[in-house]
Amino acid sequence: MQTGVAGAMASLLLSRWGGTARAAPDAPALDLKALFESNDPQLLSLAEEVFRHCVVGKVRPPEGSAKRRWLQAGTGDAFYGQWIWDAMFEVDLLAILPEQQEIIRDIFQNYWDFQERWNAKRPDYAHDMVACMIEPKRPDMWNEYPVYSQIPILGWGLERVFTRNGDKELLRQCLGPLEKFHDWYWRERDVTDGGLIAVGTYSGNIQHARYETFDFECNLDDLKLTPHPTRKGTGEGNWYGDICLPGNTAYLIDSERSLARLATLTGDSAMAARRQARIDKSVAAMRQHMWDEESGTFLAVNRDTLAKIRVATIGSWMPLMAEVPTPAMAKRMAEAFMTDHWQTPLPIPTVDRQDKRWVSDSYWRGDVWPAPNYQVAGGFARHGYREIAADIADKTVANALKNGINEHYDSITGKPLGVPYNGMTCTVITMMLDGLTTQHTLKLKNPARQLSKP
Repeated sequence: MQTGVAGAMASLLLSRWGGTARAAPDAPALDLKALFESNDPQLLSLAEEVFRHCVVGKVRPPEGSAKRRWLQAGTGDAFYGQWIWDAMFEVDLLAILPEQQEIIRDIFQNYWDFQERWNAKRPDYAHDMVACMIEPKRPDMWNEYPVYSQIPILGWGLERVFTRNGDKELLRQCLGPLEKFHDWYWRERDVTDGGLIAVGTYSGNIQHARYETFDFECNLDDLKLTPHPTRKGTGEGNWYGDICLPGNTAYLIDSERSLARLATLTGDSAMAARRQARIDKSVAAMRQHMWDEESGTFLAVNRDTLAKIRVATIGSWMPLMAEVPTPAMAKRMAEAFMTDHWQTPLPIPTVDRQDKRWVSDSYWRGDVWPAPNYQVAGGFARHGYREIAADIADKTVANALKNGINEHYDSITGKPLGVPYNGMTCTVITMMLDGLTTQHTLKLKNPARQLSKP
């Protein structure tokens, strides 16, 4: 891998997207199977397909408001932009390839470039937001749309990349603006300062607020946008959601953990201490207010009353990933997961199967998405429930082998839904590389680029 196929692949990428190439642009076609080892030829073919179409094939040259190389989320004209969510799964695998540091720095810098443009146009309280997506073909609209963010996983993605390629320059570039983004998130999405994260949008459009998380989650059906509960500045609007979510709260905790570890690694103990204080407060709040023994999951709550919203969704399982549950809570979650509420032929349905709104192919209301599956499986493994993790991961990979690489799937039939070769679906490979599967085994030939098991 050091000098053969992967090195040639890296050179092709650099020549194609404007870097300094080590090989001629007309270098021969690459066999990506040389990156991996498996006793199953189908898995080698799947890995090649995913890398070609969901990782390498997503790199785009500078365009419009993306002043640097960027990663597309979708295919063709679908999702033509760099999202927070998709890009982190894509860049995690891109970092496996050698000599990709400069491209990856560009991808992250797009977020910080947006942050600077945004700060120049917005009042202080809104400073340091990073938008849900950067859409290059709409360069004049960035200040008006999207005026909302997305699930905060930039810290997680940064740590994954560093673990793979050891790029200390990337950390120097990212840690400062990333901490500012996290501070924006706490300031503008935890408006009661209780440690629980809601959704919102400076547009006042309620669906834009839902776009900050899993777009149509059933626990947001009664969402309302309100003024800020304490700030009464000029020009304030109904921008703040009144429902706090276990999913988004867990994602921010998880990214805070990554940021704290990276700060410690770089010798910034003060930053690590600031992040740990946020983590401790939020974990305590989730355990106190969102944990629900009856359902065996974490539930959304009303921001102002802390009353639970009694429907469990895919976000209810994300606290596992963020190491929020106590051992007793994790045990109860494992028990709950094995019931009819969650056991569909293809797991994990995006809402409790017993909820009246569950439909097997409905968008975030009964369907299945590989990226959340990967994170929940990793969460179960982290708490010692490796058999449950393997069941989720192996069934997800098997379905991709049968039905192809798609945005999401029917939880009963497994049929593909949405956009083919959606970027985040690269996680069907990450599951195997992280050692979450037992029936489907795929490893990197270079163990130095293999992350430790959860």
